Amino acid sequence: MPKTVLQGSWSHRCRSALTLWATTVDVLARRAIARPLVPGWSIPFEIATLFYRKQFNHAFSLPSMSEGRAYFDSLYTIAEPNLPVQIQASTAQEPRGHWFIPRKSTRSKTMLYFHGGGYAFYPTVSRHFIALLAHHLQISIFAPDYRLTPDHAHPAQQDDALEAYRYLLERGTLPEDIILAGDSAGGHLVLMTLVSLRQAGLPQPSLALALSPWTDIGRRGASQFGYDRYDMVQGYQTLQYGQWLKGNGNWSDAQLSPIAQDLRQLAPLYIQAGGKEILVDMIRDFAQEAKTQGAAVRLDVWPDMTHEFHAYGSTLTSSEQAIAALLAAIQWTEGGVFNSLEETELDGLGSVFNKAQPEHIKPE
Repeated sequence: MPKTVLQGSWSHRCRSALTLWATTVDVLARRAIARPLVPGWSIPFEIATLFYRKQFNHAFSLPSMSEGRAYFDSLYTIAEPNLPVQIQASTAQEPRGHWFIPRKSTRSKTMLYFHGGGYAFYPTVSRHFIALLAHHLQISIFAPDYRLTPDHAHPAQQDDALEAYRYLLERGTLPEDIILAGDSAGGHLVLMTLVSLRQAGLPQPSLALALSPWTDIGRRGASQFGYDRYDMVQGYQTLQYGQWLKGNGNWSDAQLSPIAQDLRQLAPLYIQAGGKEILVDMIRDFAQEAKTQGAAVRLDVWPDMTHEFHAYGSTLTSSEQAIAALLAAIQWTEGGVFNSLEETELDGLGSVFNKAQPEHIKPE
């Protein structure tokens, strides 16, 4: 059963609880007259989506990011509490972050995971989501606690990502045993890190997984603002995140956007998105651009889903299917079969993975 957590100051707790109550009443009232926001959504999913939208909007309105982060953390829901996953803080000799180690890991691979949050938030609920992935994928995950904007602009996050990747190599992890993964801004960091690895002459991982990735820090696609009514994140927030990422540096949108990069000779890419999320148009554009450049890429889109719908775990059918597909993709790198789904919109990966590292993922 999902678990709701209240924490932090009483003022934040009370406001969050009232927001959840008001959202619930509103959704139930509309449902009583047969007016769901999306017909395929369950009542809990609609409530959660609209609640988190309000939470993000209020967090953005507060006078400081520290207060905004504290407010957003004041009430959240854990889809699958008490998972058999051990969470360990990194040691002084390791990059700052946490290890998420499932009790019964069945594979030798290690996942390097970059959390979402627009590069400005690292919500407590994100750590629970990473634990959920460790459990369902049965893989040990290292999630670096990379520096956040607006306090630290680019290239701080990219530097921290490369430091974490180098650390895994230095501790003896083979590149073919590394899975690079992330959601939202973390998906952006995954894609930019693949490019940075090639530029640094470092080997590519065996696979990159990008969940609802942010692929253009500027304006792209009708969904970025046109799907505001469906999603928990809003178009205006993406533009603010982009400004914070650039900071005072003389960076263009193109320089910091995955879609504008040279995407050749990268690890195989598996991308998942929701058909109702604000980023879906730019995600589709990115997948097509990657394919045009010759990258090995697959895109699956769940039509009625929103941004980061994966976090609902086994409590939502689409989330369960998406996580099962992530597992199949990892098994594909071990010689398994990765068949297309009904949700597959673009498939340039093929069905069988060559265990020997392919030429296209070796550094130039």
